[in-house]
Amino acid sequence: MLIDVQGQAAYCYGGGKAFDARLPTAVFIHGAQNDHSVWALQSRYFAHHGFNVLAVDLPGHGRSKGVALSTVEAMAAWLVALLETVRVERALLVGHSMGSLIALEAAGGLGNKLIGLAMLGTTYPMKVSDALLGMARDAEPAAIDMVNIWSHARANLLQPQNPHAAQAGVSTMGVAKRLMERMSAINPAQLFYGDFSACNAYANGEVAAAAVHCPVLFIFGAKDMMTPPRSTRLLTSAVAAAASVRVVTVDAGHSLMTEQSGAVLDALFEFAHGLTA
Repeated sequence: MLIDVQGQAAYCYGGGKAFDARLPTAVFIHGAQNDHSVWALQSRYFAHHGFNVLAVDLPGHGRSKGVALSTVEAMAAWLVALLETVRVERALLVGHSMGSLIALEAAGGLGNKLIGLAMLGTTYPMKVSDALLGMARDAEPAAIDMVNIWSHARANLLQPQNPHAAQAGVSTMGVAKRLMERMSAINPAQLFYGDFSACNAYANGEVAAAAVHCPVLFIFGAKDMMTPPRSTRLLTSAVAAAASVRVVTVDAGHSLMTEQSGAVLDALFEFAHGLTA
């Protein structure tokens, strides 16, 4: 589905179902150098089990037009504008990595329309080392290789395919690398560096978290080297005002939606079902 947002065409994957204003809407937000496809299993399941789905491509990513936005705040404002355009009345925001910061920042702009917030592979502050930022700016192919390795659990580095993948014979590392390379090919304006810089610069997390009053779900990868679970205490404690907070840990690295797709889906859908029961 293409939606005009701030004068540019924005693409949202709907999971194969038409939008129904009577249903709650699960909004899936991807991370750096990615697009909506990282949510393939989870978004399609939600669409066929009682939810509208809007798995977005952020501006400059995937099928969405326009220049990639340079700050988490700008991305969050774009997301709120998109949901207002579609006239979403009940929203569950689900964000991964950079997308989790966007969801957190956007939460305040949705008010009572926000029924739940799920943050995967998240931390705050989401600092990026100077070395990796420099590599993303000056040697993007090498940065893609490095991040792809760091984003997957070490056990899977020795396997040509992931036994937990939704499709037999699929190399999760290979798919992740090709997706990042495709983002570079369709948007040569240093997309990776821009996304990483936005994560590194975001400084409103504690304020945004303190304003969240809906139920919150955190899903962490036990073997995540990009946003290790030990780094998340500040963020999880900052949402103390939330209606409820649940933490789920799965046996995966940073790319937990593909490495442990079933476990992530189970946790997300149990959380979502509780919001609408």
